[in-house]
Amino acid sequence: MPLTLNPRAEALPISGIRQFFNQLADYPDAINLTIGQPDFPTPEAVKQAGKDAITNNLTGYSHNAGLIELRTEAASFFKDRYGLTYDPQTEIVVTNGATEALDAVFRTILAPGDEVVIPAPCYTGYGPIVEMNGGVPVLLDTSDTGLVPTAANLKALITNKTKAVLFNFPSNPTGVTLSKEQMDPLVEELALHDIFVVTDEIYSENTFEGDHTSFASYTAIKERTFLVQGLSKSHSMTGWRMGFLLGPEQYMKHALKVHMYNAVCASLPSQYAAIEALKNNRDVPEEMNRAYKERRDFVYGKLLEMGLDVVKPKGAFYIFPSIEKYGMGSFDFATRLLKEGGVAAVPGSAFTPYGEGFLRISYAYSMPTLERAMERLGVWLKTLEQ
Repeated sequence: MPLTLNPRAEALPISGIRQFFNQLADYPDAINLTIGQPDFPTPEAVKQAGKDAITNNLTGYSHNAGLIELRTEAASFFKDRYGLTYDPQTEIVVTNGATEALDAVFRTILAPGDEVVIPAPCYTGYGPIVEMNGGVPVLLDTSDTGLVPTAANLKALITNKTKAVLFNFPSNPTGVTLSKEQMDPLVEELALHDIFVVTDEIYSENTFEGDHTSFASYTAIKERTFLVQGLSKSHSMTGWRMGFLLGPEQYMKHALKVHMYNAVCASLPSQYAAIEALKNNRDVPEEMNRAYKERRDFVYGKLLEMGLDVVKPKGAFYIFPSIEKYGMGSFDFATRLLKEGGVAAVPGSAFTPYGEGFLRISYAYSMPTLERAMERLGVWLKTLEQ
């Protein structure tokens, strides 16, 4: 008999972002605006803490949940910054990035056939993580509601198969975030149903207007809410793989077991670097955000000048203009933009079918790069109008 594989693994698609990013190799002169990664270095003190850990041979295992010093510092950070209370002993697990935290949650809560409602357009990794764990992604279309989920649309998708709702605000790919006034009716609806809430707030420190409100701050749903966080975006630590999973003890004790058998523990030098980041470098995101806001305002203004319909982002470092008026699919649009215009951006269709008709532009790049890219984009768009 031929060897067989897990059909779930075989059915997994390659990330639409990476599919498009891989084309860049054939266009070395193109300006790349595809990747959502801060262009700032990891803060020096944070890097030094990681180096010191290696020098001092702190390179072994930690407790499966992570160093208690780090979990205590994380608890202090979430309390001070967002008013959230978590017991560092029983309600926080340090993970290998936010992605592993999400995987641990869904391995813990999903049984085959369970549904997870996800507002879309959404990050390319959400659906596959749910599917790998036997779940069924159910997409909540926000393309006609200003890229914001509504309570009515959420209610319409909740069934007796719904196990969880997954939120991501500020959002990748849209840059949209939710005000408390927009969150309140969503929470009122969620409180009526016995379902989990999973909130990926990896971009919460990259909120540009107003204060970030966490779904975990609502008492009505906190006891069934998992909060996913990390330092990749806030402290430019993508390669350090530092994530946090926070939630109620009754569920976290099981998520810890899943994490233990999957990863054992997070990298120890990275954990020591994370202690420094949370203890002495909490102002770093604010410094980066000043640059992001300048870049956002520049790109947003240029897109409006070009006649594109676009929602102004309030967080993260993405902008999601509509290209529907040009009458072509987003993948074809992005491919032509790359080949003819010399600019690489991600087609909206990479972020579920509800992203069709949009283009994701990352402005996590320097101003000179963005200036050249917007100039090229403007010139190329004029060729479509001739």
